[in-house]
Amino acid sequence: MELNEMKKELFYEPKHAMETVDDAVVKAADDFCEGYKSYLDFAKIERESVEFFVAEAEKRGYQEFDNTKKYNAGDKVYFNNRNKAIILCVIGKKSIAEGVKISAAHIDSPRLDLKQVPMYEDSGMCFLKTHYYGGVKKYQWTAIPLALHGVMVKADGEVVEVKIGEDDTDPVFYINDLLPHLAQRQSQEPLGSAISGESLNILIGGLPYADKEVSDKIKLTALSLLHDKYGVTEEDFISAELSLVPAFKARDIGFDRALIASYG
Repeated sequence: MELNEMKKELFYEPKHAMETVDDAVVKAADDFCEGYKSYLDFAKIERESVEFFVAEAEKRGYQEFDNTKKYNAGDKVYFNNRNKAIILCVIGKKSIAEGVKISAAHIDSPRLDLKQVPMYEDSGMCFLKTHYYGGVKKYQWTAIPLALHGVMVKADGEVVEVKIGEDDTDPVFYINDLLPHLAQRQSQEPLGSAISGESLNILIGGLPYADKEVSDKIKLTALSLLHDKYGVTEEDFISAELSLVPAFKARDIGFDRALIASYG
C-alpha cells in the first residue's frame, strides 16, 4: 500500500461541522439562533429566564402544577420555584419507580450583585457597592456599559421590577478605570489582581441636589430619582435583589455571521 493511501485509510481527518450538513440544516440553525438571540437579550438574570420559559411553556400547552390534582399520561405541567428556577414535566405512562428522563441546565450567569446598603457618595460622584457572583473575570467589567436588573421589595410588601439600561433611551452605568497615563503601576500587576473585587463599584450619578443645606447632595439626587420612578427609599435596598449585567445586545460575529456574541 502506498504511503498516501495508507494515510488516507488510517488517519482521522477532522471536518468542520458545517461541512457535514446540507443547506436546509444551516438555514434551520440560523432561524433558531434569531430566536436564541432574542432570548439572550431578554433573560439576563434567573427571574427573567423563568418569566420567559413560563410564557413559552404555556404557549405549548403546559399548565402550572397543582399538587391537589390528578394527572394523566401526556399531561404537561410546570413548577415555578420562587421565580428563580423552573421544572417542566410531561407525565409518563409508567410508574416513577421504573425511572425518569431528566435534562437539566443552569439559567444563572456571572454578574455583579448589589450589597444590602450599597449607595455612597465619594469624590463628587455617587456609587453602588457590589460583590461579584459566578467567578467573573474582573478586568472585563470595567469601562463597559452596564444595566441594572432585578426587584426591590417595599416596606408594604409590594415588589417593584427594575430594568434600567436596556432601552436605547435609558441611561447606563459604569465601573471607572484608570486613564492609561495614570495606570503604570496597575499595568505591571498580574491580570487577576490588577482590578480588585472591592473596586467594582458602579458609577450612578454626578449631579448635586439643588439645596445648599443638604449633605450628600449627589446621593440624594440619585435616591430622589429612584423614588420618583419606583417609589422606593434607601432602606428598600436591604430587601432588594438587584444585579448589574452588560448592557450589550446579542450580535452576529464576522463577515459571514457564523457566530453569536452575547452576555449570558
